Amino acid sequence: MTKAELVEEVARAAELTKKDSEVIVDEVFKNIIEALNRGEKIELRGFGSFRVRQRDARRGRNPKTGAPVDIPAKRVPYFKPGKELKELINEKAPGAESGDNGITAQS
Repeated sequence: MTKAELVEEVARAAELTKKDSEVIVDEVFKNIIEALNRGEKIELRGFGSFRVRQRDARRGRNPKTGAPVDIPAKRVPYFKPGKELKELINEKAPGAESGDNGITAQS
């Protein structure tokens, strides 16, 4: 699924214009990125959690020449799926052939 497809799906499900839906989707992504930049963990119950992990500096190798290369330390985003998401992904969804993913929104 692309971002454009996500925007269309949100617009359809919430009965919004595509423009309004795009603002919402962009704002959600922006807030996730800002929270990660502040070092915060984002928990979405039933879906999973996003966090930033620190990768230590290490020595690698250039695949063409075999020469050693220093790889600097860096922060990387990490997603850990929640139990409910794992279960939904691993069960055979009803109507999978018809394009229906079998997932319903819970309130």
